[in-house]
Amino acid sequence: MTMSPLQFIRSLCTLILAPFLTLVVSAVSLIDLLWVRKSKIKAQVFPRYWGRILCGLSGVRVRVEGMENIDPGQIYIFAGNHCSQYDIFSFQGYFPHDFRWIAKKELFNIPIFGRAMHQVGYIPIDRSHGRQALKSIDEAARRIASGSSVLIFPEGTRSPDGTLKEFKTGAVLLAIKAKVPIVPLGFSGSYEVLPKGRLLPRGGEIVIRIGTPILTAHYQAADKQALATELHAAVARLLAQGAEQR
Repeated sequence: MTMSPLQFIRSLCTLILAPFLTLVVSAVSLIDLLWVRKSKIKAQVFPRYWGRILCGLSGVRVRVEGMENIDPGQIYIFAGNHCSQYDIFSFQGYFPHDFRWIAKKELFNIPIFGRAMHQVGYIPIDRSHGRQALKSIDEAARRIASGSSVLIFPEGTRSPDGTLKEFKTGAVLLAIKAKVPIVPLGFSGSYEVLPKGRLLPRGGEIVIRIGTPILTAHYQAADKQALATELHAAVARLLAQGAEQR
């Protein structure tokens, strides 16, 4: 489908402004955290504006369905399909539940951006193999259990064709260790907005569907494949509901 001249301008502006906007939001968040309000919760308003501005610039509307399935005061691990950068922008901008990101540890080394991530409470994780990776999962699980809801993408990377791929067990192992409910999410419409490999986003609507929380307290580490299978099926059902409504 051909992009209209107006949409092309909006998309190009988004591409050009996104790095600058990210730097500004990181700097403002850092200033607020270190010298002004000094509150991690209040500082979440800045990345929320970041997500909303990026969606608005590119003509993306976001709708969240199923909030009645979760308790605002409960700690969760949210787990969804991942096929677009706009999964991140839409969730950050419009998901009303307080949460933090889990990010690969290398991102925390980026000047200003990494410092802001650390100060606001984002959780680093080692994506390599071996003892250090397991140690970082244990530490992340402790941080979650102590009061930080997070979002994870169990596929590990963006789907190249928009279809749901196999879930990696490392992501669900985190939920088992933290012993908090894991909530399936279905992101519909984000692939059409910006699939992997394309630079310019299209306008459109992204719907984030929230499923019923899956309790993890009775799972052991040896059960990680069973939990991954159960979670995958739950996310697949949410995506199927989205396909039926189109």
